[in-house]
Amino acid sequence: MSAERAALLSVIVPVGSRHADIGQLYGEYRAAVQQLEHPFEFVFVLDGPDPTSRAQLGALTRRNEPVTVVALSRSFGEATALIVGLSHAKGSLILTLPAYNQILPAEIGLLVSALQTCDVAVAVRDRRKGGPFEKLRRWTFHALLAAFTGQDFRDLGCGVRAVRREVFDQLTVYGDQHRFIPVFAQQQGFRVREVEVRQSPFDRRLGGYGPRVYGRRALDLLNVFFLVRFTKKPLRFFGFIGTLIAGAGAAIILVLVLQRLLHLQPLADRPALLLASLLVVLGVQLVSLGVLGELIIYTHARGMKDYHIEEVIQFRDVEGPS
Repeated sequence: MSAERAALLSVIVPVGSRHADIGQLYGEYRAAVQQLEHPFEFVFVLDGPDPTSRAQLGALTRRNEPVTVVALSRSFGEATALIVGLSHAKGSLILTLPAYNQILPAEIGLLVSALQTCDVAVAVRDRRKGGPFEKLRRWTFHALLAAFTGQDFRDLGCGVRAVRREVFDQLTVYGDQHRFIPVFAQQQGFRVREVEVRQSPFDRRLGGYGPRVYGRRALDLLNVFFLVRFTKKPLRFFGFIGTLIAGAGAAIILVLVLQRLLHLQPLADRPALLLASLLVVLGVQLVSLGVLGELIIYTHARGMKDYHIEEVIQFRDVEGPS
């Protein structure tokens, strides 16, 4: 067995408010993972108090199943649960699975096998079910993501991913950014591949999302846009916007001054003058904010790394005649 095949596979399952029967789900996942040529372990992270799931997982540990259970004192979100799971995982290959049915467990092997040619394997539910509004919502989300980042993904809502350990070691994930792990990994130079898998017939979400959720997703997209495009170039972002705003204000002031010089209209008692002045001040502040960001990045540049080295090939020293 090669070192690649012998690598320990750590399966991380964050258990939040939405979850299936954990005991049954573990049996399905375990049967699928057992078919792979990898030693494996499961790490369940309970994101908040859940006596039922905790009791089921406790029964598994008493049967000496390869299961580690981490219980958080309250709900901190899926990204935090993943980070906690990683801190307790020992494997060099990481498989993240949701605590509810999204894909057929038999398809898990396709993602783990894909790691032979990539660093991150992302599951895409083939012929995903859903109504017209749900399909429009998914298409809009991924279209905006592609427009903001230049990266095309089809199913970032799926929590099934196989990832090499070094990817997580070099990425910073917080808030709700766990959905964008493939985006950040690809931006940093890791090889990301989408793998089509069959959707579970039990992958159903009853009810829709509230306006608050859509608002958070919009802000998440804006956050990803800034982190992917301007992490080390904040002046380009704030400077561009600030220049546009200040330029608009300066143009309005120029028109008002010309009108005054040509004796067309006086400057006094003109709301447009106040608006133009505010635009100029706001634009200058945004540019200053970008410059301040550049200074902060400059002082911390040595500790920042936004690239991944795949391989280093060195020549052999040729010894000369003695």
